[in-house]
Amino acid sequence: MSPEETVNEFIRLVVSMDLDGACELVRADVEYDNVPMGKNFGPDGIKSFLQPMVDGLDEVQFVVHRQTATGNVIMNERTDRFRLGENWLELPVAGVFEVDAAGKISLWRDYFDMATFTGQMAKLAPT
Repeated sequence: MSPEETVNEFIRLVVSMDLDGACELVRADVEYDNVPMGKNFGPDGIKSFLQPMVDGLDEVQFVVHRQTATGNVIMNERTDRFRLGENWLELPVAGVFEVDAAGKISLWRDYFDMATFTGQMAKLAPT
C-alpha cells in the first residue's frame, strides 16, 4: 500500500472500531499526539486512549474533506463525528500522519480546538 492508502485503511479501521486491526498498521514506537490533550506512544497507547471511545459510543465517523500526500507525509482536514444515541459531537480536525519505509504509521498527530470539544461534550451526556 502507498502511505496514503495505509492512512486511509487505518482511518477505516478506527471508525469501524477495530482498534486491533488499526494498530497492525502502526509501528511499535508510534507517536499519537492529540495536540491539546497530550501524547500516547505505541499501539497500546493508542488503544488505551481510544478504547473508551469504542466502548462508550454508538458510531464514529471521520469525514475527510481534503487530503494531501507528499512522499510519506499525509495531511487531512476532517470532521470527526461521535454518536451516542441520537446525539452527535462534531469536531473539526487537522491530521498529520507519517508512514515509514516499511508501510507502518510512525506518527499520528491531530490538531483541534479543545473548547469546541468540551463545549459539545454535554450533548453526549445522558439526559
